[in-house]
Amino acid sequence: MKIIVTGSLGHISKPLTQALVQNGHEVTVISSNPERQEAIESLGADAAIGSVKDPDFLIKTFAGADAVYTMVPPVSYFDPSIDPVGYFSKIGNHYADAIRQAGVKRVVNMSSWGAHLDKGNGGIAGAHYLEQILNALPEEVLITHMRPTSFYYNLFGFIPAIKSAGVIAANYGGEDKTVLVAPEDIAAAVAEEFEKTPVARNIRYVASDELTCNEVARILGEAIGQPDLKWIVVPGEQVQSRLEAAGMPPRMAASLVELQAGHHSGRIAEDYFRNRPAQLGNIKTTDFAKDFAAAFHQK
Repeated sequence: MKIIVTGSLGHISKPLTQALVQNGHEVTVISSNPERQEAIESLGADAAIGSVKDPDFLIKTFAGADAVYTMVPPVSYFDPSIDPVGYFSKIGNHYADAIRQAGVKRVVNMSSWGAHLDKGNGGIAGAHYLEQILNALPEEVLITHMRPTSFYYNLFGFIPAIKSAGVIAANYGGEDKTVLVAPEDIAAAVAEEFEKTPVARNIRYVASDELTCNEVARILGEAIGQPDLKWIVVPGEQVQSRLEAAGMPPRMAASLVELQAGHHSGRIAEDYFRNRPAQLGNIKTTDFAKDFAAAFHQK
């Protein structure tokens, strides 16, 4: 198949591109960075240099493709201009228009767990509306919405608090359940979807490890030489104040607090546990802990 991969050579798109090329597909990788062209071509893929925010570029690039992998480029919670729902919706509409005009019949879309909710899930609400926009495409367009759980690398954000206070602190934690995932495991799942012949639209959750927050803290603590490391739950107001003090705009800080509250209440994970994957990925928290320890001791 001729497959278009968005996301440049990011955490998911690079291993995905490698897997698709290895499986014999003709792959074109979209990147907004011209300096990535050589690296993309070194993987055996073609490079399309342009922005997913440019609808004309997308229509041209999607032309003749059998399938596309769609993802919305990440944004910073520190950007005061960002409206997650508006941002995801705008790019989602660009994708939908390009898919429709190019006649693409197979789409694997990167969404998120918690996307079953249209509110109460922080910035993930954007992924909910992205799914709805793509679902409005003609029925012959077969779509798989990938819903990965919490990325391991998000845990790097707790390093400053561990160094300054000796604990992981958020408005979820303790014995709350958390489900973590490695980008490599997501890429492998996406590649599997392109090898299938789907008969209908579907949602696929992807996860690598299911633990309590306390268990995560213990594993990370042992890796960094702090075996008694705890993950404590603090009030949302305290988290909000800390984020604002770090320079995050109040509206985006509130969105992150809302997301963490959704973890604490179980709302983010509720649909995952109703539709959990038959098999978890290969990369476990003990594996990620090695990278966490290396980053911890570098900072």
